[in-house]
Amino acid sequence: MKKIFFFLCAICFANIGFAQNYTISGTLKDAENGEDLIGATVSVKEQPSIGTTANTYGFYSLTLPKGNYTIVFQYIGYEPMEVPIVLDANQKMDKKLGNTGEKLAEVVIRAEAADRNVAKTEIGVTQLSPKDIETIPVIFGEKDILKTLQLTPGVKTAGEGNAGFYVRGGATDQNLILLDEAPVYNASHLLGFFSVFNSDALKNVTLYKGGIPAEFGGRASSVLDVQMREGNNQNYEAEGGIGLIASRITFQGPIVKDKGSFIVSGRRTYVDVFTKLAKDDNIKNAILNFYDLNLKANYQVTKKDRVFLSGYFGRDAFGLGDQFGINWGNATGTVRWNHIFNEKLFSNTSFIYSDFDYAFNIGAGDNKITIKSGIKDINIKQDFSYYLTNKNSLKFGANFINHTFTPSKITVPDDSPFKAFIADIPNRYATEAGFYAQNDQKITTNFSMQYGLRYSLFNFIGEGTAYTFDEDGKTTEAKTYKTGEIIQTYGGWEPRLTANYRLNETSSIKASYNQCYQYLHLLSNSTTSSPTDLWVPSSNNVKPQIANQVSLGYFRNFANNQFEFSAEAYYKDLQNQIDYKNGAQLTFNATVESELNYGKGRTYGLELYLRKRTGKLTGWVGYTLSRSQRQFD
Repeated sequence: MKKIFFFLCAICFANIGFAQNYTISGTLKDAENGEDLIGATVSVKEQPSIGTTANTYGFYSLTLPKGNYTIVFQYIGYEPMEVPIVLDANQKMDKKLGNTGEKLAEVVIRAEAADRNVAKTEIGVTQLSPKDIETIPVIFGEKDILKTLQLTPGVKTAGEGNAGFYVRGGATDQNLILLDEAPVYNASHLLGFFSVFNSDALKNVTLYKGGIPAEFGGRASSVLDVQMREGNNQNYEAEGGIGLIASRITFQGPIVKDKGSFIVSGRRTYVDVFTKLAKDDNIKNAILNFYDLNLKANYQVTKKDRVFLSGYFGRDAFGLGDQFGINWGNATGTVRWNHIFNEKLFSNTSFIYSDFDYAFNIGAGDNKITIKSGIKDINIKQDFSYYLTNKNSLKFGANFINHTFTPSKITVPDDSPFKAFIADIPNRYATEAGFYAQNDQKITTNFSMQYGLRYSLFNFIGEGTAYTFDEDGKTTEAKTYKTGEIIQTYGGWEPRLTANYRLNETSSIKASYNQCYQYLHLLSNSTTSSPTDLWVPSSNNVKPQIANQVSLGYFRNFANNQFEFSAEAYYKDLQNQIDYKNGAQLTFNATVESELNYGKGRTYGLELYLRKRTGKLTGWVGYTLSRSQRQFD
């Protein structure tokens, strides 16, 4: 591993020169509403091969030798901006780009299409914006980002009416779903007919199926990174919509013009309003609704400091009067602090909270029983971006997560006859940490790489009792541990590598390899995700899942970049997969690990994708040929 580390360092610093260089840095925003322009390009007109892209917060940094240049700022659908400069010192250049007119929009999109599909190093990545979602036919008037992603190659629905999804043959729990960096453990509404993502509140959605960057960890198959809008820092706005199932409304505006903004977006169903009109008492008393509330605010404290506060609160309720009821939901919160140390070093510090829980209610009065379960996370994350040269962009950081699992908490009235028979299953606890470093490097004009290394560490800790089982699942030992005492430790290195070789102006070949460790596991009695699924940590019995994936792709654009085509082949090896013994009892079971079997798996396939980006008719066609296998003793 030391040899690998020194080799990566040697590559990283191979292109650093000793000429007199200066740096241009700043942030890029939308001139109309002040939103950060993620992925906007900054290039040199005299030397188009030299350039960089803005990060998640619109920050960019470009280092050049002393001289005269014309800097070009571009973003899909926006008017390009050219700024002549005399570079004889470090310069800070914050710019706002305006939307193009209808006549120019097609030209700009064509210019960026080749850069996106052919020139980018990334492979196995699907990126969607709210504008993309708006062009997709919708069900019951509701746009849904997860339903849209299920129309892309390599992504398969978990079942009719279900918001869960499989990526390249992986299980539903092998997808890391992030909303403003906060994990979302159940992304479904109405038992899976809708997802928790209100498109009116979203800014950018990226699905990593392969070539997963080193900054992400914790899942074996994919990462779905969803980012919320910051809000309009220029003008106050209100918008909404009425559908057959749900209605939504969004407010946004400046806190202080050009310095801060907010957005509040809400959505709620009203199926339960119409059920009240039914003559059948069973239907009349039925409960069926959900709501979403997205909140976000940001403020520019100083020229180098900016803070963000975002949250999501959503809940479903389903039941039949006093006879039966179930409700489940997510609550997330993220506090972020951006700090620019200098023209090359950018920092983001995040404090993240995530809570998913569900509750059953059975009966009423003295006979009412409530059963609760869930998982709660507290996460601290630190990321640094260091723009070494215009050919090297280094990113490194760490995160620490404290997990609390609630397998089963049962409550009844004090005078209930069931009181004597009720016993909670104790909470379980774990900590997870990750440390990573990655570098985006342009080695030659035609060859670029993104390479990185991640180390993950997981501790299954007390307070609690750890059981040991024989081959038949019978308990052979039960040992009690104190609060914070380590029961079992796992860890491992996770190398990540993606490479792109540009064949010509319109085509390229890409390849990637990544290894991922997964320490959390979802136990389910069904083939699709449901709110009653049980999350459990790796333990002295349950080993972490490990996935190794290689992929190879050919990318080509046609007809002056109006059409994008790609063909990607992949092979993924899976270790420590989980299955269940016959008649397994997964819920309300303190020794649930005795019901599990462990094995291995593999998935492989071919994904074909053709997309038309411009013109009156736009859209895409995708085809996936794949196979997924599991083997258990």
